[in-house]
Amino acid sequence: MNRVLFSEVQEGLELPGIEIDVSTGLIIATAIASRDYQNVHHDRDQAIALGSKDIFMNILTTNGLVGRLVTDWTGPGGELKRVNIRLGVPNYAGDKMLLSGTVKSKRIERGENLIDVDVIGRNSMGNHVTGTVVVALPN
Repeated sequence: MNRVLFSEVQEGLELPGIEIDVSTGLIIATAIASRDYQNVHHDRDQAIALGSKDIFMNILTTNGLVGRLVTDWTGPGGELKRVNIRLGVPNYAGDKMLLSGTVKSKRIERGENLIDVDVIGRNSMGNHVTGTVVVALPN
């Protein structure tokens, strides 16, 4: 299991990427688990009637996967402090998303060792998500 320490992190470090199979089951299960019952996340016919090509992933799932990218890298010592994301193209069922991250900066603030990580999630149409995650690490 990973255990990243603040002193070991260098700006520009690339995190190990994660490839996500954006399956119909993943989209539906995570929408229901996050109590997002909007029809575009579970009813293909309704999604198409509303102008979408298929059902698509909700923002809560995307946010969770971004957090997972960072905590898979840090291990149990990492504590997410802030996740600031912006959605781009949809994550449609049947696509794949490659999540990647790069350490932008590190600092000590109010006694906490903080790392800023720029994240990008790309699928076949372009950037699904971009943003920055702030994570606290032990010394």
